Amino acid sequence: MLKQEKLRVFCKVAIEEACKRWKIELVILKVLPEHSHLIVDCPRTISDAKLMQIIKGLSSYILFRLYPEFRKTYRNGEFWNDGYFCASCGSDFEKALRYIENQELHHSC
Repeated sequence: MLKQEKLRVFCKVAIEEACKRWKIELVILKVLPEHSHLIVDCPRTISDAKLMQIIKGLSSYILFRLYPEFRKTYRNGEFWNDGYFCASCGSDFEKALRYIENQELHHSC
């Protein structure tokens, strides 16, 4: 859990860097204490599963280097849970964007 603002910033930087390295455009990212929401525009050659493998795997790798103290909490080296939800926004892009923008209100962070 990322209760401290500093840890959420590290997580945000790690996700941003993972996306940048793979030329995945990060449209919006909200890192909350217990989970994250993001909208990305990725190359069509990357499947949803590969996209999540890149974002979760590489951001975890970067995060453990930015903040080595995480090794004390996440001893097995796995920061993210196994699951994820991934969907296309399509014509509901504005609705998805507003949903993510309002996550602090929804979760009372």
